[in-house]
Amino acid sequence: MFNNIGVSGLILILAIALIVFGPSKLPQLGRAFGDTLREFRNSTRNIMEEGEHDHLIENEGKKPPL
Repeated sequence: MFNNIGVSGLILILAIALIVFGPSKLPQLGRAFGDTLREFRNSTRNIMEEGEHDHLIENEGKKPPL
């Protein structure tokens, strides 16, 4: 979806955000977005690790298929 934005598109988005939110709110918005993204990554990583752990427990002691 966002594969074709490019540099000019990013500059345009940042300029619009600066106009709409003002220079004092942009750092707060960036920080909130970063925190949200970090939490999403951590949750995704934990879910994947739990799935791998459950898979290992289920297959413990079983012979691998030939």
